[in-house]
Amino acid sequence: MIKILGTGLTGLVGSRIVELLSSKYSFENISRATGIDITDYQSVEQSIKKSEAEIVLHAAAFTDVKLAEKEKDLKEKSQCYRINVLGTENVTRACELLGKKIIFFSTDMVVGGDTYPKGGFKEDADYNPLSWYSVTKAAAEKVVKKTSSPWLVMRLAYPYRAKFEKLDFVRLFIQMLREGKTITALTDRIISPTFIDDVANALDVLIESNSTGLYNTVGSEKLNIYDAAMFISKIFNLDSSLIHKTTRREFLIDRPPEPFSSALNNDKIQELGARMHTFQEGLKILKDQI
Repeated sequence: MIKILGTGLTGLVGSRIVELLSSKYSFENISRATGIDITDYQSVEQSIKKSEAEIVLHAAAFTDVKLAEKEKDLKEKSQCYRINVLGTENVTRACELLGKKIIFFSTDMVVGGDTYPKGGFKEDADYNPLSWYSVTKAAAEKVVKKTSSPWLVMRLAYPYRAKFEKLDFVRLFIQMLREGKTITALTDRIISPTFIDDVANALDVLIESNSTGLYNTVGSEKLNIYDAAMFISKIFNLDSSLIHKTTRREFLIDRPPEPFSSALNNDKIQELGARMHTFQEGLKILKDQI
């Protein structure tokens, strides 16, 4: 059984990967819960050194985009930078020293813009991070890409799953609609929502094929957030009249900036054999799981 040492394996994405793949891989988690601070290099190195795992799955990240933006003037002293960049530097440096393969989870938010390329942004798209969170994730990607160790970067976008203590955007919208609350959704923000079960499958495919490099491991449907909310209401039989349209100009006042589109092209991972569901397909599976 292949052993994987992971950071962030209790999070939204990491914990589901452990649930789905634990019969095939042996997972060991390092996190603050286990007394490991990834911003402390010595702590990271010792943990990785003690482990027999040949693969380090780096899923830990600071993901509070709003709080990150509030702290951007702190730059390298901000929590977001320390966790996302310094933490990644520490994990990558230790992997390089100890000869481990690193797999890093990134985000669609490192690319994007006001133009929408047919089929979505491919892996070779230029970086264009707009928020402080996305700036730190882009910097972290670049750190991983420079390592001499075998490396793999998996970009995710708007991940969702059936059950978890922290709400993703799908379950948040479901909860709001069930409670009769209004949703104001962007019509000019194009995304490629990702069913987390597909991420687990893609990870398995990538490990099995001993792949390296950058892969967009996102869903196969590109749509705006308003249409995504409408699909959620339809599939879960909820009141669509509660969903109202808005634009980035109206909605993003005093909020972190977002591009018109950060929808990614997933041809590369699907050609490798990983099935990435459309948003509507994912929602139907999600409904059965819930």
